[in-house]
Amino acid sequence: MKLAVVSDIHGNLPALEAVLAEIAREGVDQVVNLGDIASGPLWPAETVARLRVLGWPTIRGNHERQVLGDRAVMGASDAFTADRLDGAARAWFAGLPATLRLAGGAVFACHGTPASDHDYLLETVTPNWGLHGALGARAATGAEVDARLGDLAAEVVLCGHSHMPRVAWSADRLVVNPGSLGLPGFDETRPHFHVIEAGSPHARWALLARTPAGWQAQLRCTPYDWTAAARKAEAEGRGEWADVLATGRVGRTEDTPP
Repeated sequence: MKLAVVSDIHGNLPALEAVLAEIAREGVDQVVNLGDIASGPLWPAETVARLRVLGWPTIRGNHERQVLGDRAVMGASDAFTADRLDGAARAWFAGLPATLRLAGGAVFACHGTPASDHDYLLETVTPNWGLHGALGARAATGAEVDARLGDLAAEVVLCGHSHMPRVAWSADRLVVNPGSLGLPGFDETRPHFHVIEAGSPHARWALLARTPAGWQAQLRCTPYDWTAAARKAEAEGRGEWADVLATGRVGRTEDTPP
């Protein structure tokens, strides 16, 4: 079995189209989408329309939940998206599950952790942003990942949310974060200010194969016209998005660092 995994598209339609072309060449059996589909200043409605036609198994991320919430308390990215979604798109969001089982139950998919769509599974936030160049987030230890997964039974655990491509091993479970297809970095204040950077502007996704020896995972890095995406973000007044889309690194920040 070959499984393509995408996550955190964030309305980046050109990146999605480039990855779709690459997935088609791989001859995969199934594609799964781990959520955070459209939030951001790019092409939310167009991205949702494209994905609905594809019919992939899809889970909701924190932004699908937030976009359906109170418009008065939304951040800028969710508000931009909420203003552009029609009733059919909203109904699709509302019907998405929080988790999925694939491959006969062997693969468990969540957005953040099994218990939360707003916590990281493979990263740990630390209160040391800026200290000797620290970004305020690091790879989670094996013990931390084990604790977050608990006794979850699965051969493979798929997660997104942190936008950081990463593969780990936890109690005989392969844990894979494909990274973000549409946004290779961001800054965040919860629970402490931190920065996530993939380090290049490519669209990230993962390719998994079930082999006689076990599951194999490849973290993929696909080029696309990220300059056009950055121009769109800049035109919408989101310079921090433009910077990270163009480079894969955070320049201007959405929030003010401490």
